[in-house]
Amino acid sequence: MPTPYETPIGSWTRPTTFFWAATGATFGLANVWQFPYLAGNHGGGLFILLYLLCLVLITLPLMATESAMGRHSRHGLVLAMDGYMRMAGRSRWWVWAGRFGILASFLVLSFTAVFGAIALAYVFYGAMGRFIGAGEAEAAGMLSALVSDPKDYRIFMAWHGFFLLLVIWVSMQGVVDGIERAVRVVAPLMLLMLVVLCGLAMWTGEFRSASDFMLSFHHEDVTTDSLHAALFHAFFTLGLGMGVWTLFGAYTPAGTHLKRSVVAVVLMDTLIAIVAGLAIYSLVPGGHAMEGERGFGLLFLSLPVALSDLPGSQFLIATVFLVVVMIVWTTSLALLEPVVGWFREWTAAPRGWSVFLMGVLVWLVGLGSLLSFNVWLEQRFAGGTVFRWLELATGGLLIPLVSILVAVFAGWCLTRNLTFTILGRTPGLFRWIWFWVMRLVLPLVVAYIGIQYTSVSLAAMCNNGGAVLWCGPAEAMAREPEGRQGPEDDPQETESAETTDGHENDTGEDDGAEPPEKESDNKEDGANGSEGGPNDGEILYHSV
Repeated sequence: MPTPYETPIGSWTRPTTFFWAATGATFGLANVWQFPYLAGNHGGGLFILLYLLCLVLITLPLMATESAMGRHSRHGLVLAMDGYMRMAGRSRWWVWAGRFGILASFLVLSFTAVFGAIALAYVFYGAMGRFIGAGEAEAAGMLSALVSDPKDYRIFMAWHGFFLLLVIWVSMQGVVDGIERAVRVVAPLMLLMLVVLCGLAMWTGEFRSASDFMLSFHHEDVTTDSLHAALFHAFFTLGLGMGVWTLFGAYTPAGTHLKRSVVAVVLMDTLIAIVAGLAIYSLVPGGHAMEGERGFGLLFLSLPVALSDLPGSQFLIATVFLVVVMIVWTTSLALLEPVVGWFREWTAAPRGWSVFLMGVLVWLVGLGSLLSFNVWLEQRFAGGTVFRWLELATGGLLIPLVSILVAVFAGWCLTRNLTFTILGRTPGLFRWIWFWVMRLVLPLVVAYIGIQYTSVSLAAMCNNGGAVLWCGPAEAMAREPEGRQGPEDDPQETESAETTDGHENDTGEDDGAEPPEKESDNKEDGANGSEGGPNDGEILYHSV
């Protein structure tokens, strides 16, 4: 492929590494704090089937495309688009699809690391017994002191820096000695620990109640909102539109069955989400009481409180949050790699210096999100904090835009022979379904997701008192002064639900399927405002 520069950026040594790396990259916090809630409140097993259908028809074709483009070109997303654009004689503007994808990965990593810092701190809090016998007020106080205290924010910054150092140190070791070795150890260990926790839940917890909540078929709960929730969750939780899959495809060695691996990753991601949900909702006493909860408040408030009175809670809480750290850490490694790969291909700089420089930039930008929860909490632009705008820029604009551009480019700008060559050997039926999904279905669906995500998020900001152009009289009347207490009361539970539908973490869950009061009642006090930490409406699907 003709390119202005050729810089080898690395390769896995084993065919199975793609599976483990992609599994670690795609299983994020959204699958822990959002998927169980969505499944339980949108029909249980029927929602899971609906979710799998959305994956097959929408997500899998795009994942296969991004991975195949990387494997065929042996480059990251920017140079892959550059090379294919030259081969097809298309406008050089198409290369911006790759650049926007790298920018999205960089920004998502910047605030994902903030959540990793909180989880890392909780490992030590749990090990030191700080949650033993703690009630909701005590747990909320600990969270507030860590996240939102404007006087002690430097402690939060220290945890943030510590977490990023763990990511940067491994990445600096190289593609093989660092990332490949890490994911081949950490990803299976993370799965094993989840299985052990689920086994413990089956032995001592309320497993039957949790399994009925998540897995039984509840026809009466399935509505159009269920399809909406499944669609948004399927799109935002698998790392699309950020160059991760393209680079991992470029790293695959000969003998890797790429399309089979992509399908296996999707199935494993769903299975782990189910196991994690069963463990959470059955391990704690009265787990059914948490079935209406999700998001930040569920993970960092309700869960440690529920575990605090169990025998061995000190060890149990530390273990649970160690698993959470592994989840965010492997995701962060994956998000950093496209940024580093792009910088090396652009400058031919040594890997060590590239990782260090990009890591420092991620830390600096991440401080904007971190300070949005404390020192800069009152510093809002058009109703949103720095954190809120970064999430909106990535979830509402960059990720959908890159996905649409890649789909349109593959479906309309390349010749069919070249397109099918990039895709590789595939059954004829799958190949034609893939081709027309990329051409027609995926661009329209993703455009809807991006527009819905953006419109609901912008409307939610009106609740923060921002006098902005898009806030009409109705929104202005609905503004509540108290909303300014929380990092982002913006999406009140109601909007949260919609905003969520397509958001990274907890957002899309409500998707209109749940009454706002449920969430509000359970968590507002803990996850918002004075208690510190973002509320569920401001965390998007792609965050983690």
